[in-house]
Amino acid sequence: MNQSIENILKEMDRVFEGFFEWLEDQYDEATGGFFYARSSKESGVFLPDIESTSQAINIMERCGILEKLSPERKERMVRFYQAKQDPKSGNFYDEDPNMRLDDVMVGRAIGYSIHSMAKLGGTPLYPLSKERQASPEYMRSSKVYGEWLRSISLANSWRGCDRLCNSAPYIGQLTKEEREPFLKEAFDYFDFIQDRHTGLWGEGGWYVRISGTFKLHTFYNRFQIPLPRVSEMYQSIKFTLRNDDAKDMCYIRNPINLLSSMKLNIPPEDMSEMAEITLINLTRLKQQDGGFSRELAHSPAAPNVAQVKEGEYYPEMPVAVPLGLGLVEGDMNAGTQAILIRWLCHELAGLKPKPLPVLTRLFE
Repeated sequence: MNQSIENILKEMDRVFEGFFEWLEDQYDEATGGFFYARSSKESGVFLPDIESTSQAINIMERCGILEKLSPERKERMVRFYQAKQDPKSGNFYDEDPNMRLDDVMVGRAIGYSIHSMAKLGGTPLYPLSKERQASPEYMRSSKVYGEWLRSISLANSWRGCDRLCNSAPYIGQLTKEEREPFLKEAFDYFDFIQDRHTGLWGEGGWYVRISGTFKLHTFYNRFQIPLPRVSEMYQSIKFTLRNDDAKDMCYIRNPINLLSSMKLNIPPEDMSEMAEITLINLTRLKQQDGGFSRELAHSPAAPNVAQVKEGEYYPEMPVAVPLGLGLVEGDMNAGTQAILIRWLCHELAGLKPKPLPVLTRLFE
């Protein structure tokens, strides 16, 4: 790999100065959870939430911190998730009742909680069988599922594809025989609506469609189906990085994550250009408190509705579930993505990332 890429990646590491001090400050010893942002903690209005805690655990795992936590602290974090589980449905919920009304948040909380507890050496208190997970009505049959797929608006590709992917955990609970007709409905439909020229799905600006395509690739990956039309997708990613404005941390992470999943042999000149653009975009979102913000203007108060930006439209958006005050500050959603972006850029460049400097007293 050429020296230019190595220099860019070294410069990227400098962007993380102060980040781990910020991360530690988001921890809440009383609950074992993490707050979304500094305003979440200091305002006294919010509590640590499932997504932010899981994202913090992802950061700690990727940076070698998790393995150094004491057994007592890990147990406290496990109890945080166990306290969030509803014994009747088996699902995991935050305190805000509107969280239960957002099917994407509910589906995501199941995966976040189960995987995080496993990393910590814990397990749920209650069963997670199909019946206990309260599978949605569209899982009644493959025919009903197909009708549900076709009913989902892709006017905003990012939000629409996220909703489509929310069905994956429920399909994953089925036996192999039960699963096949559902997967046939899904992949036949996805093939039918994919843009043959760009390799992307849905409508919206370039970054919106790249982000929707990234969401849908997670569905393909989960069921070990190769992504179709990756050559067209690759050209779309390069065009987007060069020409569109990355005003959201997800817009920086999603194309890099998508590239990683393609397993392509990227020419060094392309890799240098993409890494440099990514570094510039990442630097724009670094905040004075040491964290990264999800958006250029501020940290969105309610990340569950942050996919649809001002001036964009998506029908039947869920009620906003605020996690912070929406100030100019770092937030956990952006922080976990920033760490992943760094890791993915090294992976794409064929380099092993060196450990970032982490305070030795962290989480003591």
